[in-house]
Amino acid sequence: MTSPSDHRQYAAATDRNREPILAVLQDVLPETGTVLEISSGTGQHAVFFAPRLAPRRWLPSDANPLAIDSIAAWRSHHPCETLYPPILLDAAISPWPVEQVPLPASLADSGFEPGAIAALVNINMIHISPWSATLGLFAGAERLLPPGGVLYLYGPYKQQGQHTAPSNAAFDESLRAQNPDWGVRNLEDVVAVAIAHQLQLVKTVPMPANNLSVVFQR
Repeated sequence: MTSPSDHRQYAAATDRNREPILAVLQDVLPETGTVLEISSGTGQHAVFFAPRLAPRRWLPSDANPLAIDSIAAWRSHHPCETLYPPILLDAAISPWPVEQVPLPASLADSGFEPGAIAALVNINMIHISPWSATLGLFAGAERLLPPGGVLYLYGPYKQQGQHTAPSNAAFDESLRAQNPDWGVRNLEDVVAVAIAHQLQLVKTVPMPANNLSVVFQR
């Protein structure tokens, strides 16, 4: 149980998907460098992945200040020398903090090196955000990733305009009812944006609960 002063948020889905996601990340990420996680949410993934993906360093981020508080709280409960403090980052707004000159004080004080970014990881954001966030994500990947750098996505997708499972169709309907700018995206549309930003689709990996891991390379 968490105390009232404990800012950690909890998402049950993280406990279910973290091991399968880790297996894919271990297979596709560059062996060294910094992984910038876009839309880290609660922070549970960050504290789970960072120690298991060392010597890579993990930089969590989110557009929601409450999520930043949760990530920081999880980090304080599970310290890891390869896990940076979280940063406030909205994928749709450029430049991102990691591109600013000089760097924001929190990044500079942590020893972060912009040139060390080797990969971007984005879990369960594209369908719960406006399309502008997806466009911003790929634009940021084009700006930041070196040749051979990896962009990893996880979540539900339609393929050739069709849902892959009835549960995904129901989920899509519920998302659009909450916000008409949200919704399960067509994988082909996402791939087209990637190609426009100098990223090539490397593989898709079927995941639990009718999700996909989608891996791009610069």
